[in-house]
Amino acid sequence: MDTISLADDIAEVVIVPGLGAGLASYDLLAHGGREPILRPCRDLSRAAPFDLASILLVPWSNRISGGGFAFGGRFHPLQPNLAGEPMPIHGNGFSSAWTTVEASAVSACLALNSDGPGPFMFEAVVRYSLERGTLGVALKVTNRGPVALPFGLGLHPWFPRTPGTTLQARAAVATREDRLHLPNGQIAVASREEWDFSVRRRLPERWINNDFSPWDGHAEIIWSDRGLRLNIAAEGDLSAYILYSPASDADFFCFEPVTHLVDAHNRAGGPEANGLAILDHGDCLAIGCRFVPAHL
Repeated sequence: MDTISLADDIAEVVIVPGLGAGLASYDLLAHGGREPILRPCRDLSRAAPFDLASILLVPWSNRISGGGFAFGGRFHPLQPNLAGEPMPIHGNGFSSAWTTVEASAVSACLALNSDGPGPFMFEAVVRYSLERGTLGVALKVTNRGPVALPFGLGLHPWFPRTPGTTLQARAAVATREDRLHLPNGQIAVASREEWDFSVRRRLPERWINNDFSPWDGHAEIIWSDRGLRLNIAAEGDLSAYILYSPASDADFFCFEPVTHLVDAHNRAGGPEANGLAILDHGDCLAIGCRFVPAHL
């Protein structure tokens, strides 16, 4: 599978244009070796999007219930797009082939023009850049369709999970999920200590798959047993994050900066109240995120 490699003297990133413009790896380079910041793709020749190190979420993040959503006086149907998933999830940017617009040793820009899924017609553009080991990701979507629609964006990286992994990411509220992974009420994180990441905390021992908001756009992951730290700084409307990990024996967890809550298209209060951006024809939504690694 064709790839684009970005490298400076500190880190290397491998981009896969044909697999959603996702990342196959993001590694620190030191003393002739590699330290993965993102969980690396194990076998790119056989990889599906969720085998990658990170994927792009456009024109929405996570699940949409009810077979679609109502907006602008009509119902917009959407079909499931992943085997084993009864609902459409994460849009189609992650599963589409993107076109490389330009690439250099430390920067690459890729684009996707899409008619669908459902009513969405859009152009998405992503730029990846490396500067002294820091990975920058800038993602923008433009509504090319004839009517206004609610759009959302997000990043979905997988990180290594070790016994010494801790997370700090301030948010006030977490959304409970039901058996279908849909919203089932909200709680204050202060009422559930294991979900209160306003202070540095180990990941929960058991399953977690919840959105947290409002997020202040800053997070820190520390792997004390690896001697590594990663600071995450969000830009734009990334006002929430989703934290996912199956259990303490999993070798990964996901920390997903997103613009909106799970099933925001159908939640009480309407799409804007839950973080989606209403884009008319020609309107844009843009986000950015910087991943800054360092040795402890």
